[in-house]
Amino acid sequence: MIAASSCVDGLKSLGYSFFTGVPCSFLQPIINAVINDPVLLYVGASNEGEAAGLAVGAHLAGRKAAVLCQNSGLGNMVSPLTTLCHPFQVPILILCSWRGEPGIKDELQHVLMGQITHALLDTMRIPWALFPKDAHEIPMVLERAQTCMARTHLPFALVMSRDAVEECAQLPLPAAPRVQADVRSCISLAPSRRMTRAEALQAVLSALPGGEAILATAGNTGLELVAISDRPEHLHLTGGMGTASAVGTGIALSLPRQPVVVLDGDGAALMRMGSLATVGSYAPENLLHVITDNESYESLGGQCTVSRTVRF
Repeated sequence: MIAASSCVDGLKSLGYSFFTGVPCSFLQPIINAVINDPVLLYVGASNEGEAAGLAVGAHLAGRKAAVLCQNSGLGNMVSPLTTLCHPFQVPILILCSWRGEPGIKDELQHVLMGQITHALLDTMRIPWALFPKDAHEIPMVLERAQTCMARTHLPFALVMSRDAVEECAQLPLPAAPRVQADVRSCISLAPSRRMTRAEALQAVLSALPGGEAILATAGNTGLELVAISDRPEHLHLTGGMGTASAVGTGIALSLPRQPVVVLDGDGAALMRMGSLATVGSYAPENLLHVITDNESYESLGGQCTVSRTVRF
């Protein structure tokens, strides 16, 4: 088995500093080693798709990013990998476990995914390699991944078998501060004319002092932002519906001095509600997350969302 530090040190030597993902017992030693390293940043995601969005944001901010996840979570990553990483050519490194590996006894729910893991990566046109079992192979495998990503500008996956890495305990972390707030003063039930989305976007833009990186979610929010004010510092995420807040959080955590604004929609926010918890937990002071709520999937057919019963 390989010491977790061997892998993490190899990634550090190649410039990786931003890690995100969802825990897996196979990957636990590497995740703990990353968390224990004071130089590295690990952002715990609520799901693997959000982790991909966080990594995309870190890449846009100029950092090398890696996603650590179980192979069962690859399905959650299909949308951001194929609609963000592929068209925008974002090379993120994926370290995924190989639960259900053929020939190795595992729990029933992992059997099928174990059989199709490599085929799923091939279908998404993501090159992959098996994670090494000997420490001396790590530099060669990581260099292969780097060379491939430099050539294709696309993700690369390393697939890790059971017991590939030695145990590594996580050091104690300080307790997170509790958030206390009285939201009753923010709630008004008085009927009033609703702003249109265009009016809301214009109001936000008018209130900003300038210099912000502004990301708009897929759909009409992004289209209307382009129509109102198309600037170089604006990014319309035409793919990866639901991951705008994750991308924005990745940028904000990677560039603490850069103000970041995410313009989201109710349908997109509902799609990955776990991202709201991640934003609230890490709470980057340079991030503003705005949700325009028109209670419908307007750009997708006009059907109602469930947001009419939700107070974001």
